[in-house]
Amino acid sequence: MRVSPEPVLAPADPHLATGQPRVVVTGAAGPLGRRVCTRLAADPGVADVVALDRRDAPAGDRPVDLLADDLEPLFLGATSVVHLASVFGPALDGDPEVDAAADVAMARRVLAAAAATGVGQVIVLSSATVYGPWANNPVPLTEDAPLRPEPGLAFAVQKAEIERLVGEWSEDHPEVVVTVVRPALPIAEDHQGWLARALRAAGAVRGPDDDPPAQFVHLDDLAGAIDQLRLDRRAGTFNVAADGWLTPTEFRELAGATGGVRAPRWLADRVGALRWRFRLAPTPPGAQAYARGSFVVANDRLRATGWEPTQRNDEAYVGAVPAGPWATVSPRRRQEIALGATGVGLAGIVTTVVLLVRRSRRNRPS
Repeated sequence: MRVSPEPVLAPADPHLATGQPRVVVTGAAGPLGRRVCTRLAADPGVADVVALDRRDAPAGDRPVDLLADDLEPLFLGATSVVHLASVFGPALDGDPEVDAAADVAMARRVLAAAAATGVGQVIVLSSATVYGPWANNPVPLTEDAPLRPEPGLAFAVQKAEIERLVGEWSEDHPEVVVTVVRPALPIAEDHQGWLARALRAAGAVRGPDDDPPAQFVHLDDLAGAIDQLRLDRRAGTFNVAADGWLTPTEFRELAGATGGVRAPRWLADRVGALRWRFRLAPTPPGAQAYARGSFVVANDRLRATGWEPTQRNDEAYVGAVPAGPWATVSPRRRQEIALGATGVGLAGIVTTVVLLVRRSRRNRPS
């Protein structure tokens, strides 16, 4: 078996005659894509893997741009398409592809190519952020909960729009097995994830009641879920997460922090916006809401298929985020430091806001 983005013409494709699966994977060079491709390559029942990415794919083949290249020759003969590609990352502010909703455009082109070539199964990666971080969210959220993404986070908004497109496309193509995967924050030893880093950084300055639970999924478990849904040809929407979630106290213990400086919500918002504007923190304004509210999900529907996570929330987090010196401090000493840091921190916040505002005004064109 080979891993390649090169098209295979239907008349010469032996896999069509034998019924052996040919799987297309977009976003194949990313941390999740590599894991999915590795699983597919190890499956003796998969005859061919078409690894597509703008960067070099796992086999070192030529890059493929989902926004510009002709996808139909690449999809020809495919039995399944696993769409993982995304342009989102740490640099969101002013990114022209993010502003132009490139993820939505890619999903449209992937679905169009799948329809044109008769692909029988489409799996699309979404995110648990589509539920939104609202105070009235049930804990945990099931797949039947409404999609209410925070309007300020383009990632969540575009994922929700992609799900809408996929739903309409599925209705128009009832013969295709269509699966949507909604993972919690995906992390691994080689990938903390831009959103997980953003939410962690947002905790440095938080409002009085900003203590949501935390939930993660290891990329190995996410790749395993995607592959199992492919093998079982399961249609529908599936949350993917480790069992349960971390309480605010448990997460602060693991994060090795005092819990952040507490400040009035308006002040925390102002500081967060300025820290992002001057790139002092990796937290875009829209992500701040997700650092305050719960969007943890239930994995019961996926578990009912036989899938099981191999790592707990704490194991996934500790493996992805190295422990700092704070982890060696006793709980009582942590509390003392936290109480002292709150007073000092509030004074520092006010000073920081004043300095950043002054700097902003000086940089304005006259």
